[in-house]
Amino acid sequence: MSALPEPRFLDDRLSHWARTTPDAEAIVYLDRTWTWAQWDDRVRRLTGALTEFGVGHGDAVAFLDKNHPACVELTFAAASLGAANAVVNFRLAGDELDYVLNDSGARVLIVGRELRPAIDGVRDRLTHVEHVIEVTPDGEDGDEYEALLAGATPTGRADDVEPGDVCVIMYSSGTTGKPKGVELTQTNLIAHTVNGHEGWSFDEGDKNMVSMPLFHVGGQSYVQVGIHDGVPTVMTREADGTALAGAILAGANRTFLVPAVLAKVLDAGPDAVKLFGALKTFCYGASPMPLPLLRQALKAWPDTDFRQVYGLTEVSGVISHLMPEAHRDTEHPERLVSAGQLIPNAELRVTNPDTGEEVPTGQQGELWFRTPQLMKGYHNKPEATADAVTADGWFRTGDVGRIDPQGYLFVEDRLKDMIISGGENVYSIEVERVLAEHPAVTEVAVIGVPDEKWGEAVKAVVAVEGSASEEELTAWCRERLARYKCPRTVGIVDELPRNPTGKILKKELRKPFWEGRDRATV
Repeated sequence: MSALPEPRFLDDRLSHWARTTPDAEAIVYLDRTWTWAQWDDRVRRLTGALTEFGVGHGDAVAFLDKNHPACVELTFAAASLGAANAVVNFRLAGDELDYVLNDSGARVLIVGRELRPAIDGVRDRLTHVEHVIEVTPDGEDGDEYEALLAGATPTGRADDVEPGDVCVIMYSSGTTGKPKGVELTQTNLIAHTVNGHEGWSFDEGDKNMVSMPLFHVGGQSYVQVGIHDGVPTVMTREADGTALAGAILAGANRTFLVPAVLAKVLDAGPDAVKLFGALKTFCYGASPMPLPLLRQALKAWPDTDFRQVYGLTEVSGVISHLMPEAHRDTEHPERLVSAGQLIPNAELRVTNPDTGEEVPTGQQGELWFRTPQLMKGYHNKPEATADAVTADGWFRTGDVGRIDPQGYLFVEDRLKDMIISGGENVYSIEVERVLAEHPAVTEVAVIGVPDEKWGEAVKAVVAVEGSASEEELTAWCRERLARYKCPRTVGIVDELPRNPTGKILKKELRKPFWEGRDRATV
């Protein structure tokens, strides 16, 4: 980790590297490369352009495209004015785009050329957007964003900017209704970068691969890590195999990805496995890593450091991590299913969901965190903020888990995913872990479905490789679980529905069973 003083403002490190190593490589994207001085100049020019548009303290701008350095530039430029960048999921439909852009209050929108038609389709409904600027992947002729930078006057940080200003608004996936905008401040993102950096660092010659979507906190926060340490960033437009392979061939050797990507690499054959062996660090998170897949990966890449992270957008990303040595600790294999230990400057309470009282070590409860990484609040939603954050600063996650005497955190389930069958609480993740150990199971989700006798019954939905019958999978569970936890039915599908970040959409699996009933399907 860098020995430099901890930054106060988001652009402190970018401007530092522009002064001290101006000609060193800062970022590579497709066929373009910028030095630190060039990248800082682009940010300063964008700050000037936003100033000319009238953007100032407390305003919002927005970005809609696949991964592009312009998104990071917009975050820095907005922060330099005390404004916020609302980063929009490029997979949203028209009505969803309409809602997010209007809710954010964005005055300026930077949009990728291939997504411009979607914006044109809702342009008359965007009540706050005053300027729409089109950006292309390659900076080709007619790129409005590049023309905007070329004609702008470089401008420094405004005098009224404070570290506690909101600089990013990250929208939730909307599985519980309309998406909520999570407001993250400059202080939040800097604290996350510093705290999440504990226990590992870059070496000379390293390059950091940023492939997680920037609309996800795993992309938006992770990109700051390489900038913090002054190492080059290799950004891919998407997280497909070709792009990832190209980044590794370009020298990228540290990365953060979802487990689903790792599974595809292992299935791609020996050449892909060998290529990914060039990675020094493979950090994974955003969804659980099935234990068989993790064991396969540890065996395939014996020289790679694996680091698991658990976190939430509301805490700027990472709040706990399972470090490389714990991944290969043969004396404590049970820790492979843990979320590791808390990062620095984080506090945890495991509480009774009904009373809010702390429960004893080892007992399950709702996870509450307190940290300087905690969001300012939900944008335009004070009641939702009050529901999620206590008066003394504890964030109620809605996740169920426990902590062992050594401080290892085990995230067991979501409160809303808990199945109550005949008065017994069944945590879906416990059943999922057992089914994931079956050699034929490649994906699994466990949900509760209506049952006239028990209220809810446990149902498993699995994808398999080869053959495995419902009876076989049910018997597998009965050998390893209490009978009330075992699935009463098992559905076998080709693949499970996932959102853009790879998270299984249990809402879609529940929907046909609960439609028209009182139980929520979130």
